[in-house]
Amino acid sequence: MDYGEFVERIKQIKERGFVESCRSGDTGIGKTLEDLLGIAENNIAGPDFGVYELKSGRKDSLSMLTLFTKAPMPKGANKSLLEAFGYKQRVKKNQKQRNVTDYIDAEIREQECNIREKELHVTVDSKSVNSVGLRLEIKNKRIYISNTKNVLAYYDEAVLREAFEKKYKKLILVLASSKKEQGKEWFWFNEAYLLEGFSFDRFAELVKEGTIKLDLRIGHYPDGRPHDHGTGFRVLPKDRPKCFEKIVRLI
Repeated sequence: MDYGEFVERIKQIKERGFVESCRSGDTGIGKTLEDLLGIAENNIAGPDFGVYELKSGRKDSLSMLTLFTKAPMPKGANKSLLEAFGYKQRVKKNQKQRNVTDYIDAEIREQECNIREKELHVTVDSKSVNSVGLRLEIKNKRIYISNTKNVLAYYDEAVLREAFEKKYKKLILVLASSKKEQGKEWFWFNEAYLLEGFSFDRFAELVKEGTIKLDLRIGHYPDGRPHDHGTGFRVLPKDRPKCFEKIVRLI
């Protein structure tokens, strides 16, 4: 299938309205779209269409997705943030899986503890200071993790561009409305975009309005060295198209 054929077929799929998911769970939307397009799972064939990456998403999902992961600058910023704002790990009794909400406790946060006992799993945005005192701030083509302890941590335009363009070349994003009936999920694939390019100004504006947030996920190895578990910028699925410089709506 080439690009032109894809555009025609996605228009036809939109006209079908809601279709039943062919697989349960989070991956059902991608598998259903691939089946409707008649392409093999995780394999977009054809010399023209092959230059585009196909992604799908639920328009009404409130689960934020990761745009890309990247540790802040300068070198050692993660360690400094962990030392200054990390808190002692807190796990509920008989609970093996740790939740972010279990970690945050003002009393524990104030206690002195060795860096080997600390973790820092928090969301940071520009709208307000978070529970440990961090906030995103934009100054001079940089996005800073501002704080009152004078820890320097930031992302500049070049680093953001490199991380963004490493993950995204040319992307076709198909969004679907979803519903559940009698325990089964149904999708209506009714929006599609051709997306490419990075714009710092656009990215910074989305950070400023709180659309893009930063998840800090810093832990440690047994020897005390900081371990980044996937620090990255996140956004709701419906807002992902806004993050690109070139946006072409297909349907």
